[in-house]
Amino acid sequence: MPDKEKPVLEEAGDEEVIIVMTDDDGNEFYYREEMIIPLGDEKFALLVPAESDEEAAEHDHEDGCCCCDDDDEAFFAKIVVNEDGEEEYVEPTDEEFEAVCKAYDELVEDDEDDN
Repeated sequence: MPDKEKPVLEEAGDEEVIIVMTDDDGNEFYYREEMIIPLGDEKFALLVPAESDEEAAEHDHEDGCCCCDDDDEAFFAKIVVNEDGEEEYVEPTDEEFEAVCKAYDELVEDDEDDN
């Protein structure tokens, strides 16, 4: 779905990072950086869909709404630094994906154990 180069937009004041993904057809999708997971010398981001305030106000999740049914909405992206020194979000390799999933699961388990 998304291409490999991702511009980063930061919302003023919230320190919330919004990522704009563009697919092969030029469609833009907005994601919020939920968390950063360091793994060795690399960093991975958990990206979740970001709904604009306007879309949220217009959408009331009436019967038949399927906006929350997609299991593939959140995903991990590897953070790399491009030749201009800017961060980009790229798809991790299968091995990296497995490692970051394991690290995420451990973080979630630790958090649940603390509560």
